[in-house]
Amino acid sequence: MATSRTPLHPRGGVRRAPAPGGPADARVLGMPDLPEALAVCYLEPVASVLAASRLEIATRSGFAAAGGQGWGFPATGPLEAVCWAGANLVPVVPDALGAARQSEAAGAFAALARAQGRRSSSIVGEREAALGLWDGLERYWPAPREIRVDQPSMAITRGSDVAPDPALRRSTLAELDMVLPACVRMFTEEVGYSPVAGGGGPYVQRVRSLIADGRSFIRTETTPRGRETVAFKAEVGAVAGTVAQIQGVWVDPLFRGRGWSVTGMSAVVGAVRETIAPVVSLYVNNYNERALATYRRVGFEQVGTFATVLF
Repeated sequence: MATSRTPLHPRGGVRRAPAPGGPADARVLGMPDLPEALAVCYLEPVASVLAASRLEIATRSGFAAAGGQGWGFPATGPLEAVCWAGANLVPVVPDALGAARQSEAAGAFAALARAQGRRSSSIVGEREAALGLWDGLERYWPAPREIRVDQPSMAITRGSDVAPDPALRRSTLAELDMVLPACVRMFTEEVGYSPVAGGGGPYVQRVRSLIADGRSFIRTETTPRGRETVAFKAEVGAVAGTVAQIQGVWVDPLFRGRGWSVTGMSAVVGAVRETIAPVVSLYVNNYNERALATYRRVGFEQVGTFATVLF
């Protein structure tokens, strides 16, 4: 049962969630709405790439193939903000709306999320939008496992500042049995639980699809026991418009300290800009100083800040 307390914002202070309902409700989008929804996303292409990538899939193949719903704000008239509701809840609330209208959009999306019930494992996106959405859900949804309020969003639009790793390459489907364990280890280190606990069919399919689409990059090495293994890896987790977002960057502990994260990311940037999209982006936890230093050496610059609420 909901309590009457006012939600405390994770960054300190008090923010009151907008009241549900009213003239500025959100609506579930249909196929005819998708071009307008994507136009909203393309106003801020790096910040919106997670949502835009799913909306682009929906445009090509339908919402079932994209794995979720698109929501739009306001309920009538031209769209001003959108939200992807699938495995992740990803709000896109452009800065140009101004603080008051941004708050209305976040409140409208929260009201729709409350009405449908929690189906997502996280809320993620540009910080003000993601945390504003959470403010409207905090009293109604279960307590999250973690709230990450400061995740620098970084991008590079040119060649890398360091020489690329010549050993980096795209993985192949024949290597799925080698790539998948590396992906599981990375995910478990980053999120705190195994993505294949209890079966993990959707996660396995996700890794398989990334390999098949040429969006999985690896460097392999031989272990002291003579077994070939993934020493470095990264995936292009989302692509929309002119932006590709890198996810799942990981170095096997056996091979850390050799600088392969820098040269590997340099090679990933080159390959992605040449064959997938001209803008390469990622986001990282602010406390991960080693990763931040790596990305800055490659040439990434901070262009915004994300936040993630993990359930």
